[in-house]
Amino acid sequence: MSRDHRYIIRRTLSQERFEVLWKKRAQGQATLRDLAEMDEIINRDPGVRRFVLEEMEHLEDSEPNNNAQQMIAQPHVTHQNILARIKALLNRIFHMVNVLLNSPSAIHH
Repeated sequence: MSRDHRYIIRRTLSQERFEVLWKKRAQGQATLRDLAEMDEIINRDPGVRRFVLEEMEHLEDSEPNNNAQQMIAQPHVTHQNILARIKALLNRIFHMVNVLLNSPSAIHH
């Protein structure tokens, strides 16, 4: 044998399946069933569990608290004040009256 002989990486079927599911999850195409299967593999295989923990640690190092800030941020809700509501109501009333007065059936009555 030559010195350039590459070592064969031994992987289990569950590790292969996890890799496929991991790619689907990264692309946003994983279903709930896929995620449940990933969870089972992570709980069953220590090598996969170690990989996931290292990935999570890597993500935490690269984005400190950015993801947490996005999760706790509340959407900005604008409320109409009473004058804006009255104005909108009057506009709707005037629009309905205008439509009724300009319709052909209103002329004959």
